Amino acid sequence: MFSTKAGMMTHSLFRTLSLALLGASTLTLVACTTDNSPTEPKAKPPVASAAEIGRRIERLSSDEMEGRAPGTKGGQMASQYIADEMKAAGLKPMGENGTFFQPVELTEATVLPNSTLTIKTGDETIVSADQKTNAVFWTKRLDNSLSVADSDVVFVGYGVVAPEYDWDDYAGMDVTGKTVVMLVNDPGFATGDDDLFKGKSMTYYGRWTYKFEEAGRQGAAAAIIIHQTEPASYGWDVVQGSWTGAQYDLVRPDGGASRTKVEGWVHLDAAKELFKAADMDMDAVMTAAKTPGFKPMAMNGVTLDATLNQEVATTTSRNVAGGVIGTTRPDEYVLYMAHWDHLGKNEDAEGDDKIWNGAVDNATGTAAILEIGEAFVQQGAPERSAIFVAVTAEESGLLGSAYYAEAPLVPLNKTVAGINIDAILPLGKTKDMVVVGYGASELEDRLNDILKPRDMYIVPDPKPEAGYYYRSDHISLAKKGVPMLYADGGNEHIINGLEYGENFANDYTKYRYHKPGDEYDNSWDLTGIEQTTEILFELGYGIANDEAWVNWYEGSEFRAVRDASMNK
Repeated sequence: MFSTKAGMMTHSLFRTLSLALLGASTLTLVACTTDNSPTEPKAKPPVASAAEIGRRIERLSSDEMEGRAPGTKGGQMASQYIADEMKAAGLKPMGENGTFFQPVELTEATVLPNSTLTIKTGDETIVSADQKTNAVFWTKRLDNSLSVADSDVVFVGYGVVAPEYDWDDYAGMDVTGKTVVMLVNDPGFATGDDDLFKGKSMTYYGRWTYKFEEAGRQGAAAAIIIHQTEPASYGWDVVQGSWTGAQYDLVRPDGGASRTKVEGWVHLDAAKELFKAADMDMDAVMTAAKTPGFKPMAMNGVTLDATLNQEVATTTSRNVAGGVIGTTRPDEYVLYMAHWDHLGKNEDAEGDDKIWNGAVDNATGTAAILEIGEAFVQQGAPERSAIFVAVTAEESGLLGSAYYAEAPLVPLNKTVAGINIDAILPLGKTKDMVVVGYGASELEDRLNDILKPRDMYIVPDPKPEAGYYYRSDHISLAKKGVPMLYADGGNEHIINGLEYGENFANDYTKYRYHKPGDEYDNSWDLTGIEQTTEILFELGYGIANDEAWVNWYEGSEFRAVRDASMNK
């Protein structure tokens, strides 16, 4: 952030230079006269600075931060840096015990190299997981060693039990002790039928998080998802990079006993061999899986064996929170959220670069909320309070925001609205803004009112099938009823147009998303990130100076939760 009084400075400088010609006595007289004249209004500082945003992104994504994994030296360094920046910006500590920190206790589990997973028919091995090219696996249980032997394999379609859609992929089969194999996403995506689930838009049932949880509820011993790039919306390299190395979870009372013993992904090519060994037509089976009335199919003669040995530790990471206290309604809050963590280091990764720097994901969002927090301070405290929370362990399953939702630093029914910022591309200025999960809340109306004078417009998430609405931290708060907006920079570049922006985004997803290549570059055009930051500041600052409460639209799955919480 920087302040300027350009108009005042130019005017004053002209007067001073002119008066200097009159001599010292005249200057003394003029100085007295000036002191007694009306003071010109002090200019408000600008809302956002591309230079400051870039400085913070570069620092957070530096190699020194080692990819900002929770519970690591780099993660500790990153969270301390954010706290220092909040303090320097003038934000008040909003964490525990008068600090900027909210400790989040996590489990850290690393599968050891002597672990094995094989899928076979009789004595013939079909898949031997190598944690790289054909299958990756892990466990959410905290045992140092566990095993699965001769577990019958069952294909359960999309692994979905959704009463509201009259859908049950487990109907008629007890899978206790068995291995369930399933497809990614949900049947609506596969068919494109708007009357099936939500058509191309992924529902929560399409998320891998749900599928593994449901397999545990069904009593399965192991759960394996077949990777396909289009329905997953990311390539196999993302799977391999995200699910190997240390895996984190919140400390849970049951030690992970509610989950299957083994969770994992299998490459599509390996899955083809799996269906072939079971004497099943994979195309026909996948067609059946997206058809109402699908029933689970035993993969006759196919079994899974697995032995997992792992190092298990408990580590403490931390959310970082600072705030501005409101002048007239300090007990009501506007929330800004972004995750500071990324995937850390992996010494076993191929190539020379072992650090997943996470410059776009999500040093950009973290820099943005720091910039917005500083703008709140410089513009002057609003009527309501504002809290800025940089959360940990998003990449491990939205754990930091989930913890915050269960142990909020300010009451959720006093949180008027929230804005989540996650991964703003350095595209440059655009004519549009993307709203992920468009059609959710009245925050979109307010955003539209800000965009119109700028000759900008809202675009619904162009890839609803990717399930981004369920893949970032806002969902943790939304499930508790807090109206949350997940908005991002747009795609239609103000000069180069829409195709340029779409190609830019596709290039990032293909070559840098969840890869070591997500690094800061001094050639980045940060004006678009600056633009997004300014708009989201204006949105939150306006709500903080308003008496109205925003809500979810009628028909939202979160509206009833919000209404109930407001009556407490």
